[in-house]
Amino acid sequence: MAYPFQTIEKKWQEFWETNNTFKTEDGIKSGKPKYYVLDMFPYPSGTGLHVGHPEGYTATDIMTRYKRMNGFNVLHPMGWDAFGLPAEQYAIESGTHPRLTTEKNITRFREQLKALGFAYDWNRQVNTTDPNYLKWTQWIFLQLYKKGLAYIAEVPVNWCPALGTVLANEEVINGRSERGNHPVFRRPMRQWMLRITEYAERLLQDLEGLDWPESTKEMQRNWIGKSAGAEVYFKIAGGDERILVYTTRPDTLFGATYMVLAPEHPLVSKVTKEEYRDQIQEYLEKAIQKSDIERTELQKDKTGIFTGGFAINPVNDMKIPIWIADYVLISYGTGAIMAVPGHDQRDYEFAKTFDLPIIEVIKGGDLSKEAFTGDGILVNSSSDKVDINDLSVSEAIIKITIWLEEEGIGRHKINYKLRDWLFSRQRYWGEPIPILHGSDGEMVPLDFEDLPLLLPEMDDYKPIPADDTNTDPKPPLARAPQSWRIVKKDSQVYHRELNTMPQWAGSCWYYLRYIDPHNDNQLVNPEKERYWMPVDLYVGGAEHSVLHLLYSRFWHKVLFDIGVTSCSEPFQKLVHQGMILGEMEFRVYIDEEGRPVSADLVDNSGLHLKNATQLLSKRLTENEVSKFADSYVLRSDPSITIDARAFKMSKSRGNVISPDQIINDYGADSLRLYEMFMGPLKDVKAWSMKGVEGVHRFLSRVWRLYIDEDSGKISGEVQDRPPTNEHLRALHQAIKKVTLDIENMQYNTAISAMMVFVNEAMGWDKKPLPVMKDFLLILNPFAPHITEELWHRLNPQDQNSIDSQTWPSYDEQYLVVDSIDWVIQINGKIREHVQASPYLSNKEIEEIAFNFGRIPQLLQNKQIKKVIVVSKKLVNIVIV
Repeated sequence: MAYPFQTIEKKWQEFWETNNTFKTEDGIKSGKPKYYVLDMFPYPSGTGLHVGHPEGYTATDIMTRYKRMNGFNVLHPMGWDAFGLPAEQYAIESGTHPRLTTEKNITRFREQLKALGFAYDWNRQVNTTDPNYLKWTQWIFLQLYKKGLAYIAEVPVNWCPALGTVLANEEVINGRSERGNHPVFRRPMRQWMLRITEYAERLLQDLEGLDWPESTKEMQRNWIGKSAGAEVYFKIAGGDERILVYTTRPDTLFGATYMVLAPEHPLVSKVTKEEYRDQIQEYLEKAIQKSDIERTELQKDKTGIFTGGFAINPVNDMKIPIWIADYVLISYGTGAIMAVPGHDQRDYEFAKTFDLPIIEVIKGGDLSKEAFTGDGILVNSSSDKVDINDLSVSEAIIKITIWLEEEGIGRHKINYKLRDWLFSRQRYWGEPIPILHGSDGEMVPLDFEDLPLLLPEMDDYKPIPADDTNTDPKPPLARAPQSWRIVKKDSQVYHRELNTMPQWAGSCWYYLRYIDPHNDNQLVNPEKERYWMPVDLYVGGAEHSVLHLLYSRFWHKVLFDIGVTSCSEPFQKLVHQGMILGEMEFRVYIDEEGRPVSADLVDNSGLHLKNATQLLSKRLTENEVSKFADSYVLRSDPSITIDARAFKMSKSRGNVISPDQIINDYGADSLRLYEMFMGPLKDVKAWSMKGVEGVHRFLSRVWRLYIDEDSGKISGEVQDRPPTNEHLRALHQAIKKVTLDIENMQYNTAISAMMVFVNEAMGWDKKPLPVMKDFLLILNPFAPHITEELWHRLNPQDQNSIDSQTWPSYDEQYLVVDSIDWVIQINGKIREHVQASPYLSNKEIEEIAFNFGRIPQLLQNKQIKKVIVVSKKLVNIVIV
């Protein structure tokens, strides 16, 4: 009887749902230690899951089942990050309301996840668009507003007219939108901002106590970008205005030979001379079409334009020209820099491009070739105002900063690269912002009783473009019925805020709502929050290293400050799963004589991934080629272009593999097991259908280990009898390896250990029932359907899930191996095998080898050159 996975998997999924098998016990009442394991919840797109999605979900599911079997009260929830631009764009294109699209997609995703047998507590499901969830997202915004952390400001933004909304820098590539490839322009707009900069230092310092990948912590440190330096005022020549700059190197003030303003700097018009205005206006119009990332890229050509104005260097009263350049951002520092080309490479390249002076103020390097950015002694740094010549850099920074403060023209300053969070979007499908605007500019927050503020029903979701009568584009909600837009309150007439929140809002705090999802009166019950928080294990993609994780940490700290949460960090341990690439094929290119020309890995869209020529170093016969490659191409032309790029799964490349087909053909357990067996969880891996087939064959062997193929019942070889030491050794080796590997999330090697056990057990004539039961327990987290079926066939009276069983412990006494198979070789050829202790010394095993079996006869009259012992493996006797 073949392994009937389709029948088994459907049966047990229905059992788990009917019996609420994975319902989480409530808090402290359970009397158990808690373990909160969390997936980064998905955006429910119309395409459904592809096989890359379940990788992280399977990893957490294994940990969930393992911890539950070890006596923990486990919280493992799932939900939907359901607001966002894709659903709105689809609504615009199809006329289908975003809510209907979103609900349909959620249903599809949930069915796919249930088909994979994940142990989620579906009673705790959350949806960011649900009114009961939206209510508390809006409530959190109001707490931010009341604390002065939410405000409106006119700021330069990336505006995409085609999409009708502002975009984050990360959503703009080469001046065009990542979604749709539409033109994007920089323009000032009044926007809601969140004052995340108030929490910059705490966000930085609290990283130290987290069990996160160091690379992720470093990305957040760089994003926050703390630096120590000084603010310095430069007077504008011929006027009363001053330009404020921030510099981390005040010691190089004597080397400042020009200044640069960001194109958006408010003083641009005041420093610009009349004869330069037309040229500068043209430059500014080009600058607004670039994203911040493009403008600051180090390798790009330097562009800039002279204003005709000058500033006064405060240390020596030297007049220095004021330029405008797009590599200076208004959003970082003060939007103006003092340029020291002798000791900053970007300033150096700009100075070379525009023939500006370069002065050495730190001894060292060759300024004819490049800027000198190392340490050294100050030179050319003296005037009748201040003298820092002959000081080290650190000494000069201290002295010049004190002088700036004494003169009232500067001060010591800690600066952060982190900018306040641009929080509003010109979209329909997002959380309405619960603020009313009065005719006099007054802003009134909604009362708690008025929450949630729901979106109005509308047919047209497009924004209203700017025109002659409308200088700013208006959001889609400007089309909302007047009954929604206009509010009378306390005899006053107010207008609702027409922008909505970004998709990030709902995902900032969802982990808290899982703890208490049906509470109408509180965001989360304090007792439950204290029990469950922080999250013990958070698994998701590295692409969220900065934005989602930083924003969540910020909101969590605000909630901590107002007493909603009991801990200052939400996620104690973070793991990033590696990307799964499209299926690869190893191709070898040979010439007509069988010589390898080149080799590469090719994904199933036909694109080259990696040059693998180095693997082949000799002439190959056709038979030998097949050992290296699934296919080969006869090629007499030795020239070939290798495109060294890796490809993630995407619809545009045609290499997306749906889990539905894998489940239908091989079963959910095969898919789960294969995704964990592909390689280390954190590594990038290439999909292989042959690998899926291999894992399916393994599960079929497990089935045959227990089930008689003819009768379809438990095999007569599985008997309730005491196990031998051989049985116990194999079992306890597997238990130990799997236990330790799960704890370290090294799932691929845990599966290897279980494969070793199955190989050994297949050779047993009699299979002891206690051993066979314990093996099912350690396989269960990885392949829950087949283990449920086999467990209940072995235990027909048991009405509970195998998941309720206790994880087996290993006993070291059974791990001691009395003897192993030593190989005895002569000149590298195997001549004998001998069973002996693995703990013998080299001298002891050599003595056994020389006197065992045919070895004395084979060595007769031979001269022994040397003896090589490989510990616990072999003895190789080398003869002349």
